[in-house]
Order: sequence, then C-alpha cells, then structure tokens
Amino acid sequence: MTTKTATEELDVLELHSDLGGPGNGGLRSGGGDGEAWNASVVPQHAYVTGIVLGMASILMFFLALTSSFVVRKGLSNDWVPLTLPPVLWVNTLVLVASSFTLELARSGLRRAAQDEFRRWWSLTAALGLAFLVGQFLAWRQLVAAGLYISTNPSSAFFYLMTGAHGLHLLGGVIALVFVGFRRWEGRRRMRQATAAKVAGIYWHFMGVLWVYLFLLLLLGQ
Repeated sequence: MTTKTATEELDVLELHSDLGGPGNGGLRSGGGDGEAWNASVVPQHAYVTGIVLGMASILMFFLALTSSFVVRKGLSNDWVPLTLPPVLWVNTLVLVASSFTLELARSGLRRAAQDEFRRWWSLTAALGLAFLVGQFLAWRQLVAAGLYISTNPSSAFFYLMTGAHGLHLLGGVIALVFVGFRRWEGRRRMRQATAAKVAGIYWHFMGVLWVYLFLLLLLGQ
C-alpha cells in the first residue's frame, strides 16, 4: 500500500473540496448570472433572502410614516399644503434613469465585459449621488422659502420622509461603490455577480420607494 505525505493529503482534500466532495455542497453552476460556486461560497439565495428581509423592514418603516402622514393630516386643522420644489421632478427622473444604467452594467457583467460593467456601474453611482445633491437643493429651496421642519406638519413630514429615504439611498451608493471597485479575484465567499444582483435589488427598491413617496407628497397634500 502506498503512503502519502501530509502535504499531499491536504492537497488532495482541498482539490476534493473544490470539486464537490461529500458533505461540502460541491461545485455548483447557475448560481445566478452564470456564475459558478465552489464549496466555500455562500449560495446566492442566502444573500438575496437577507436583502429581502432588510427591505421588508424598511418598507414597514415607511408604511408607518405613511399611516402617520394620513392620520395627522386628517385630524388636524393646522395642516398647510406644501408646494414641492420643482427640482424633485428632475431628481425622480435621475433616479429612474439610474435603474436603467444599473441593468446595462449587469448585462455587461454577464458577458464578462468588465470595462462596460464598470462604466455603467460607475454612472449609476454618480446618478445616485446626483439625486442626493438634488434632494439637498430641494431642502435649501424650502429653507429659503421659510419652511423648516417645525414650521408645519406637512413640511415636517417632507423633511422626515425625504431625509430617511436619502439615508437609505446613501447606503445603496456605498454598496455600488463597494461592488464596482472591490477586487474580486481569488476565492471569496461572495462572487461579484452575486454582489451586483443583491445591490441591484436594493437599488431598484430604493427607486420604487422614492416614486411612491414622491407621489404621496405630491398628491397627498
């Protein structure tokens, strides 16, 4: 019977694990966007489930704000309708456009066109930052008109809703920068395609959430 050195045995075990040995889950393809998984990679659906749960909690928070908005308006006599700053229309178009550029980036990633991916992905992050700057300008316009968070219930809800959404969107911009500029070479627990998909789900959610809030503020005054 032949014997192996300890180094040879470790090499065989590592190769066996990478190729899908018993008890390791094995090598798996089709984990989303054409990426392949080895035993050390966390399945894509685990990350997707995590972000969905996170978005559910965010949605519940904004639904609670919506309920408070409706009740406060209906029960008070001091509600003064707020004229929304015109820049919010531009901000909305910018954020909607960012969802399209994000999908163009993911399309490039699926075709292994890294330069194309980074170009569209970077544009998406830039549009996100432009949206945040636009929101800040909207706040400045309200302040210039003498409308502060304590001026009226309608202005208070405007600052609260747009501010809370802006903070969550800023987290999305940070995630975009992380995915776009991190080094993904080598074996990691998360693949680039998985990170792009999870960040994309969150980004689209932020876009839809803003459209909802914008319509609420526009039509609910």
